[in-house]
Amino acid sequence: MVERVYKMAKKTFEENMAQLEKIVEELEGGSLTLEKALKRFEEGMNLSKACFEKLDETEKKISLLIKQQNGAVKKTPFDSESNPELPGE
Repeated sequence: MVERVYKMAKKTFEENMAQLEKIVEELEGGSLTLEKALKRFEEGMNLSKACFEKLDETEKKISLLIKQQNGAVKKTPFDSESNPELPGE
């Protein structure tokens, strides 16, 4: 189990998301046995965790990169509805 999670962490975010989408399609298809569906669900949960961890890590890196003009770090939440200009632009 730990080895499987480690392998997922070594894959890219995009690879993990593609695998997760495939698992969702299989589960929604309804053709899996209960045992196989449970196994795929577990794999999907592990992939989901790996993706969330990667997103969290990326968010932290972005927070460090966004600085005000005076050099102080300004942490602002990302709002997908608006498109604020980045500092220095």
